[in-house]
Amino acid sequence: MFGLKTDWSLEVLPRYFTLEDYEGGMARWCPGCGDHGVLAAVQRICRDAQLKPESTVSVSGIGCSSRFPHYMKTYGFHGLHGRALPVACGIKSRRPELTIWVATGDGDCCSIGAAHWVHAIRYNMDMVVMLFDNNVYGLTKNQTSPTSRPGSKTNTHPRGSFLPPLNPALTTLSISNVSFVAQTVDWNPVHVYATLKAAYEHKGLSFVRILQRCPQYTPKVFEEAQRDPSLMLLLEHEKGVQADPAGTKIYTNRTQHDPSDINAARQIASREDVIPIGLLFRDADRPRYEEFSSLGADVTIEEKVQALEKELDRFAI
Repeated sequence: MFGLKTDWSLEVLPRYFTLEDYEGGMARWCPGCGDHGVLAAVQRICRDAQLKPESTVSVSGIGCSSRFPHYMKTYGFHGLHGRALPVACGIKSRRPELTIWVATGDGDCCSIGAAHWVHAIRYNMDMVVMLFDNNVYGLTKNQTSPTSRPGSKTNTHPRGSFLPPLNPALTTLSISNVSFVAQTVDWNPVHVYATLKAAYEHKGLSFVRILQRCPQYTPKVFEEAQRDPSLMLLLEHEKGVQADPAGTKIYTNRTQHDPSDINAARQIASREDVIPIGLLFRDADRPRYEEFSSLGADVTIEEKVQALEKELDRFAI
């Protein structure tokens, strides 16, 4: 109103995000699927770290696990089969400030996407890659995957798979410029959360293999380890995964493992008598490709046109 002293300044209060700010559509995974627990852990980490939903991206390929972006209220990209990692690398190369979560499966990553997997590890761009490993192609209804165990009966091997499975953790540890490899299990939500939190906090590509059960096709694949915690090997170290002791006290089989020792990490990852869980390897000093690929991202369109015309002028006759 005229004649009154009016202050038009508006105090903008800080934004605080709750779990609801990261919860997208209702998850349609089967009841009992381990994907539900992983989704909840990622949403909790986003909330605890107060990540802006508009600065967070979930990327996936094809498979049950790849429904992940639909259930995150952030930006998302549901890609083609095996192509989650090149999409994620493309995003990170030009938008390095974004937080990227990649959801991929043992078929999506280790079969059709194997070449992208190798090169993404070598590029070491700052993102979290979650490998949902249930030892089977679930979405396409029970086919043998690269991690299926010998004797596993599927539609493609009704008499049982006869080849030894691929070990994703050990394979990743053999790729040049690897910087973070961890392993956890879906039936221990405390350890899943702590492992993914450590992965998020690492600068570089964090590869986390999550052993999980498919309630429809592989409900018993890890049943023995679930019933007998002594078949698990908990990796402990001051630089490792710091999980709440209340969630890991059932594991009496433990070992001190320095995650900077890649040779020891490879030996542990190759063990078949136990299932190792924890941080296998971390090296935060490995080069990250987005530090190079993002150069020039702040150049304006006008500057790009001028640079292009200047380059073309070199070929004028």
